[in-house]
Amino acid sequence: MRNLLSILLLCVLAACSPKSWQALDAIGFPSATTQLLVVTATDWNASTATLQRMEKLSGHWRPVGDGIPVRIGRNGLAWGRGLQVDGVGERKYEGDGKAPAGIFPLGTVFGYAEQAPAGVKMLYRQAGERDYFVDAVDSPDYNHWRSIPPGQPNEPKRFWRSFERMRRDDHQYEYGMIVGHNMLGTETGRGSAIFLHVWLNPETPTSGCTAMSRENLLAVLGWLKPSANPLLVQAPVNMLPGLRFAHPFP
Repeated sequence: MRNLLSILLLCVLAACSPKSWQALDAIGFPSATTQLLVVTATDWNASTATLQRMEKLSGHWRPVGDGIPVRIGRNGLAWGRGLQVDGVGERKYEGDGKAPAGIFPLGTVFGYAEQAPAGVKMLYRQAGERDYFVDAVDSPDYNHWRSIPPGQPNEPKRFWRSFERMRRDDHQYEYGMIVGHNMLGTETGRGSAIFLHVWLNPETPTSGCTAMSRENLLAVLGWLKPSANPLLVQAPVNMLPGLRFAHPFP
């Protein structure tokens, strides 16, 4: 555990440099966006990364608080379907074990409780026993949250070949947030069910989501404001200088 925490700390120090933050000014975000979650990894293959909250002040992006250790895809990163102009590198596909790189809207907060956590201002949805996020590439529901209506048997296999249970048996979805990857014109097979959520533990990477401690996730969710039109920026740190917002979205 001590060695892992040391590695995560080194990732924080390596990724969170002032030079990296200066690169954000050139990306061309919409003027209405004044909050970012910036997740940077040391390279395309890393499964550890750092999340830094960023706020736009006087026309420039400034860090808010300390960097947060996170776990990403077990096979690193690949370009996802987002709001960016794709650079050189692999593209993300269903089941590749990679987290999406790029620029993505941040959507609904979800969790097991009926009410949102104290201080959370973003839209909240309770995840129940009948809620599923569909990752079956042969389904018209691909990459969408669907619920089995009351009165019908809660047998998801009747509807979808593959799916993600939103009410898990563990703590990972106790709190989470939908990342708008591959949602603005969903492309079958380009990846689905990408969230911010509670990590299983510090040692375990994800299948493509971005996970962190419960405490850190709650701090992030409580900081975000709908009026700030927040976005997730996720990439290897050396790709930030070349990252560009697509105008208009392709």
